[in-house]
Amino acid sequence: MIKETLGKKERLKSKKEIELLFSEGKSIAQFPIRLIYRKAELDDDVSVKTAVSVSKRNFKKAVDRNRIKRLLREGYRKNKYIVTSNTTHQFTFMFLYTGKKLPEYDLIASKIKGILQKFKKLELNSDQ
Repeated sequence: MIKETLGKKERLKSKKEIELLFSEGKSIAQFPIRLIYRKAELDDDVSVKTAVSVSKRNFKKAVDRNRIKRLLREGYRKNKYIVTSNTTHQFTFMFLYTGKKLPEYDLIASKIKGILQKFKKLELNSDQ
């Protein structure tokens, strides 16, 4: 049984890593979510560090932004086994919500699953 947790070590917090992610990262999108990712050399023993972001321009109220971020984290947490199992590389991820309306969890979960499967096909299988 794979642990479906998202611990402190799996969170992307380093300003330097986030800047590198935006300057050198690649992108995969499935509306309304965009994944920016980068192969990284991380100090920790985790294979993926993740962050989420929601535009203040599209969602003025913090309660709405926080709800969407919570949904994004939950969608990733439930589907992270797609990328964390059988990988030897380390990556940094940033999930951006680009939609204009408050989403339902089912939409978020299905889009994140699709993005992670596309990521696995592009990045992880290209190394073998």
